[in-house]
Amino acid sequence: GDAPAHGGLLDWAELAADTDEPLTFHPVPFDHPLYVLYSSGTTGLPKPIVHGHGGILLEHLKMLALHHDLGPGDRFFWFTTTGWMMWNFLVSGPAVGAAIVLFDGNPGHPDLGALWRLAAETGTTYFGTSAPFLLACRKAELRPKEIADLGALRGVGSTGAPLPAEGFTWVYESVGDRLQLQSLSGGTDVCTGFVGGVPLLPVYAGEIACRALGAKVEARSADGSPVVDQLGELVITEPMPSMPVGFWNDPDGRRYREAYFDVYPGVWRHGDWITVNSRGGCVITGRSDATLNRGGVRLGTAEFYSVVEGLDEVVDSVVVHLEDNEGGAGELLLFVVLADGLELDETLRKKICRELRTALSPRHVPDDIHQVRAVPRTLSAKKLEVPVKKILTGTPVESAAATGALANPESLTAFARFAEGRAAH
Repeated sequence: GDAPAHGGLLDWAELAADTDEPLTFHPVPFDHPLYVLYSSGTTGLPKPIVHGHGGILLEHLKMLALHHDLGPGDRFFWFTTTGWMMWNFLVSGPAVGAAIVLFDGNPGHPDLGALWRLAAETGTTYFGTSAPFLLACRKAELRPKEIADLGALRGVGSTGAPLPAEGFTWVYESVGDRLQLQSLSGGTDVCTGFVGGVPLLPVYAGEIACRALGAKVEARSADGSPVVDQLGELVITEPMPSMPVGFWNDPDGRRYREAYFDVYPGVWRHGDWITVNSRGGCVITGRSDATLNRGGVRLGTAEFYSVVEGLDEVVDSVVVHLEDNEGGAGELLLFVVLADGLELDETLRKKICRELRTALSPRHVPDDIHQVRAVPRTLSAKKLEVPVKKILTGTPVESAAATGALANPESLTAFARFAEGRAAH
């Protein structure tokens, strides 16, 4: 047909006019496959996770309507690519009657204000993004409420990585104090959050407000008992609506069981390190298999990055703890990406160590700091802590990570070279 008259915009009537086909619907079983999602590859090779029609619909209706308080009249946005489960979460918006806002492009072009201006332009009522994006805006000293009219905004969602307290403070000071900030955490495995926000509960800086409805989340200590107010493995002890129907090409379910049910029989172990406090608030401190364990003190990597990346000189970082099988302290290695034109010298090394000692503890001062050009990240911008650890201990790059799942596969070669150098000594 003719090109649409209004500058590339196609309205619904025009789009629908081209089809004379009546819509047909086929009844399918509750667990009929809906889509296959690939896990991001933060722990190794991506898993092909099959989700079912009924479980996903139930789960998303619950999250969108009850946790995010979305309904007709809302404009719902989440900054995501189609390669991240948040896209699948976003496109369920119309199920609760909300209109969705889609963005295709670079969120930093022409500057970090782009998405906030988009929110103003579209009358967005719920603005979802990632913790790294919010922290990047904070570091750039952006004040979205001064560059865009965010009067319609009622909710801001953050996920993809833990949001530290300073991220919460920035949102309420610079975006708006009449909205609810919801930090959530879940995964591709369930295409939702286990823990998140809800309109009925207060928001505490640095904390996820609650465990989601229908998600029986507990923190477990090493011996498998549930703990409160102390760090533990995030487990789910009862079925929840959107647990996957299985993995693709795994007819006997072996890979599926290995992925979640191997550690605690009959209990889903997610691989995150969580504290659930006495009022039900949650703090996730990183992947449990990337935890830094120094002389019996366990520390999540999120706290570590908060300190290191808080320095103006440091753009990005990844920390790895190589255990010592003889029961010693092992080796703590920090890799940093520095701001343009900076070289890692003795002064900067000392500054990084001083900050870590003061903010965390003397045990968390790295044994060695190295400068790298880039931290390996997945397409959804997550750091590859576990694959980096595997490469440093001699695993070949191709079995440690799926290069196709990476935003910057070439970044792995620096770690492989470093491993070869270590092996030669």
